[in-house]
Amino acid sequence: MKCVVTGAAGFIGSHLCEKLLEAGHEVDGVDAFIPYYPETIKRKNLERACEFKAFHFKEVDLRRDSLEPVLDKGEVIYHLAAMPGLMRSWDDFDSYLSCNVQATQRLLETVRRNSIKPRLLVQVSTSSVYGRHASGDESLPTRPVSPYGVTKLAAEHLCRAYAENYNLPIVILRYFSVYGPRQRPDMGYHRFIRALLGHEAITVFGDGSQVRGNTYIDDCIAATVAAAQARPGEVYNIGGGETATVLEIISKLEKISGRRAHITYAPARPGDQQDTWADTSKLQSQLGWGPRTRLDDGLARQWKWQEAHSNQADGG
Repeated sequence: MKCVVTGAAGFIGSHLCEKLLEAGHEVDGVDAFIPYYPETIKRKNLERACEFKAFHFKEVDLRRDSLEPVLDKGEVIYHLAAMPGLMRSWDDFDSYLSCNVQATQRLLETVRRNSIKPRLLVQVSTSSVYGRHASGDESLPTRPVSPYGVTKLAAEHLCRAYAENYNLPIVILRYFSVYGPRQRPDMGYHRFIRALLGHEAITVFGDGSQVRGNTYIDDCIAATVAAAQARPGEVYNIGGGETATVLEIISKLEKISGRRAHITYAPARPGDQQDTWADTSKLQSQLGWGPRTRLDDGLARQWKWQEAHSNQADGG
């Protein structure tokens, strides 16, 4: 099968490319290396995929470059490319608008106009569309409280508009707190581990009681691959099943590392979520997927990876 993965050089996108290639698929990976974090990290992410002859990388900006050659003959398109992160979206809204909304619209328009349509387009979204309290199933009201969440919900609405008016086969996935090896350097667990490795203070925003439903990267990728068999029009939560507060995560990392964390507290950040937990019953019942990785095991794997790649993981 011919697959297209946008955002191929990112944390999740690079893992997805590898899994699809290992399964024998041909993969066109697309990325623009937008400098949200160092390009050196993203290019390192691609090294394993580039070992496969069936992998073809295309440096393309979905916001302005021609997309017909990129999407041509793709049987399944996985659209992961986006500007991530809650906090930065308050200060750089134009980038979030262009990367998350405009780029998605251009991709959808190209798919609509292409003579050969994909069998499925998988639009990757986020628990941030639910807002402050994101615990439950897909029927939760969508009330984003950050510009990032607003733009990702707008991208979902664009997908629905194109699906309804042009019969495009689209499935939407909402990721919940994905972690593991190659996690982005701005993400919480990466920052916590980096601080422990460097014997530095960990900054906790708010009181640390925020609850996160945690999704190990392998489970996230397995669910994303399984979604290729879903019925068009479906929306699925993707989560790992175990929750923990921020302070509980730090305590677990202390046990894994054998190091004591020095915690400093800062004011809660605007747009941060108080609780997230994905009810994945729908995905499990329809596609037979379920999370397999225990939180303690996943955190240990991320610690081991960051310890071995500490310079690379931070762009050094």
